[in-house]
Amino acid sequence: MLNRRQFIAAVCASGLTVPTRAKAFPGSAIKPPRVRPGDKIALVSPATAAFETQPMEIMADAFRTLDLEVTLGGNFYRRYGYFAGTDAERAADINAAFADPSVKMIFARGGWGSARLLPLLDYETITANPKVLLGYSDATALITGVHAKTGLVTFHGPTPVSRFSAEYIRRVVMDGEALEMSNPVDIPDDKTVQTEDRIQVLRPGKVRGRLLGGNLTVLTAIMGSEYLPDFDGAILFLEDVNEAVYRVDRMFTELKLAGILDRIAGFVFGRCTDCDPDSSYGSLTLEEVLKEHILPLGIPAFSGSMIGHIGEQFTLPLGIDAELDAGRGSLQLLTPAVR
Repeated sequence: MLNRRQFIAAVCASGLTVPTRAKAFPGSAIKPPRVRPGDKIALVSPATAAFETQPMEIMADAFRTLDLEVTLGGNFYRRYGYFAGTDAERAADINAAFADPSVKMIFARGGWGSARLLPLLDYETITANPKVLLGYSDATALITGVHAKTGLVTFHGPTPVSRFSAEYIRRVVMDGEALEMSNPVDIPDDKTVQTEDRIQVLRPGKVRGRLLGGNLTVLTAIMGSEYLPDFDGAILFLEDVNEAVYRVDRMFTELKLAGILDRIAGFVFGRCTDCDPDSSYGSLTLEEVLKEHILPLGIPAFSGSMIGHIGEQFTLPLGIDAELDAGRGSLQLLTPAVR
């Protein structure tokens, strides 16, 4: 029986090639062209099927408020079990959108299934045709994998249903502002202090680094693969939804054991929507879990940023240098994310 080295030598001698895993992009970040009024945006469904049409119509109308022309991926309404078509069909929509010169921006719906597409994406075409790729939640796998494999700056952000979210999408991907992301101070007339959208300082301080992150569950699901970027010196932002506190604790433990937490320079936690402690036999709180995992790192960190499964969200570029000021609860982009 041939050993592995002898087998490869025999295959090479026969003129055949041995498939190898593509390596992560080693160079600097690639900024996509800014999106301009009148440009076309492709809405793709790389994960869960669109079971009803009205949510899509709301999504499309929201992007039209930014003066964008909307088109749907060819398989948007395809069904394969709980997916919007087979893996090949869903990946084909993303590859086609990057290859289409008339499409200037791509928005990826969430659900579950984006990670399954990562081996099927045409990274050479994506690299040759950089454009804005936006999404959050399950799309974390997509925006992280594409950034890791190509160096393309991708974007963690929502549909522009709220005026707040629309404003940040416009300013980041259309106007190309190097802006600050900090929760607005809003004290209602009947209150004496701010009660909504408050930040909590875990450890004060300032630090600079590349922004990376997204949904905690999805990010930990692709650990150990070639679709994660280098976290050395990065500012890591995370969010999640509908997770028991013990599962959040488990996923932070996975990040710790994988060495990711020990390599980051700063940390921001957005919201963990509907992540309440277990009522049986006691539980750690989410605040206690964050402090247990983050405080020993000795890095600037805060929680409560407007990132996650909430109505009003920031749009954060992956791969762009930013300055974190944990005492103020702010992220300042140091350079525009588009060109």
